[in-house]
Amino acid sequence: MDAPASRAPSRRVRPPKAYAPLVPAWMAAMLLGSAAAWLLSQDWIAALGIWVLWAGWRFLRVGIGSPVLALAFTFQWVQVMAGVYYHAVTRSPLPAMDLLDYRPMLLIGLGCLVALLIGLVFGIRWAGGAVSADAVPESAAAPAIGWRPLIALYALSVVGTGTLQEVAWEIPAFTQGILALSYTRLALLFLIMRRLCRPRVRWGVIGLLLGLEVALGFTGYFAGFREPLMMAAMALIGVFDPRRPRHWAVLGALAAAMLVTGVLWMGIRGEYRQDLDTDVFTTSREARLQRVAGLASRWATRDPAEIASDIEAFVDRLWAVYYPALALQRVPEVFPHENGAILGAAVKHLITPRLLFPDKPELESDSELVRKYSGVPVAGPEQNTSIAFGYAAESYVDFGVPVMWVPVLLYGLLMGMAYAVLPRLIKSRELGVAAVTVIFWLSLHLFERSWVRTLGGTVTLLVYLGGATLLADRALAWWQRASARMRGLRASRRAA
Repeated sequence: MDAPASRAPSRRVRPPKAYAPLVPAWMAAMLLGSAAAWLLSQDWIAALGIWVLWAGWRFLRVGIGSPVLALAFTFQWVQVMAGVYYHAVTRSPLPAMDLLDYRPMLLIGLGCLVALLIGLVFGIRWAGGAVSADAVPESAAAPAIGWRPLIALYALSVVGTGTLQEVAWEIPAFTQGILALSYTRLALLFLIMRRLCRPRVRWGVIGLLLGLEVALGFTGYFAGFREPLMMAAMALIGVFDPRRPRHWAVLGALAAAMLVTGVLWMGIRGEYRQDLDTDVFTTSREARLQRVAGLASRWATRDPAEIASDIEAFVDRLWAVYYPALALQRVPEVFPHENGAILGAAVKHLITPRLLFPDKPELESDSELVRKYSGVPVAGPEQNTSIAFGYAAESYVDFGVPVMWVPVLLYGLLMGMAYAVLPRLIKSRELGVAAVTVIFWLSLHLFERSWVRTLGGTVTLLVYLGGATLLADRALAWWQRASARMRGLRASRRAA
């Protein structure tokens, strides 16, 4: 009998080893983007700015509903860095680049953004973290009110906002509070936009509504079309799917609309504002709209060189570093640091409301500080306008580097805590998202706003608009409970 043949040992087949990339895709993209920005601008600050923007979106995409913190942070970032990237692309220097050394102000501005970012992040964490989608019960995620009441309230706000703002100036003790309540219109607009994006995006209705809002925004004295565009952007980004080309195309079109409307406003606002002084344009919104349409049509036929000049003027107006950079050259060489006098006056103005202190003096025009510390005779109350060089420049004049970043950090901490706490107080998630979006956008998106207006506006919005939302939330909850009880009673009577 033959011996059994020895079985050859089986060899284990190992799967091919998966090698992780040495550099993650996002970091590779950031490295390439920042390197390109450095090469095009010939300035390493342009590369630093890319990383600051990335940090804002990396750490401020928290909470549910809308990316309001990240977008407000981005808008401030644009006001700090716009001129650098514009020059890198067009090779056309802006006036600030030819007249002074603007780079120290860029670093100070980016430092303020980083301080604000750190404050927001830690404020949110210390207050228990932002409300996440998983923590929202199904009852809270349900629509707060039906479509018909929502549209009726929005239409009423469109018609009545102008009257409400006029009434506000007739009651000095409540002027700021009434003006804050007038922003209810933006909250209703965002609520409608948000519903139009869920469960599917109704592009046509959104486009019609946005066109109406932009047209109405052009009929005011200031650029009132910007906020509706941002409300639409936040609603769309809330459902943005990077795998769908249509979503990229729509967001690109929205960004183009922001640029075109901004440049158009710069081209026609001077002539349009002169017309607003006449009685016909003051009393008739239709007449103002027709005038804007005529000016826009004439502007569109201008020579390309003139439109390019308007684009440069738009970027120069958006880039909020010229007057602050002048102040940096004069403080402390010409004027000493104020050791907190500007911020102290802002806090004093905040804690002495006009309702309790009717003899409180009126706010000094921001132009006065610009004239003093920048040495430029800018337009002021004599021309019915105000020029500010922003909280960053005021902090520098007050404290200098690096103490100037401490107030910005503290403000960010308080705002982060409010961002975490306010949604928890509002039971209806729809109302909470709408209120938080409007309050924090209006409070955080301007880099060139003074401390007194930043602090005063923030507290006023939180108290009045946030308080009104809380009252509406409680009233709706009571109505829903009462309706449920009535339905239960009727059902029991039918059963009996």
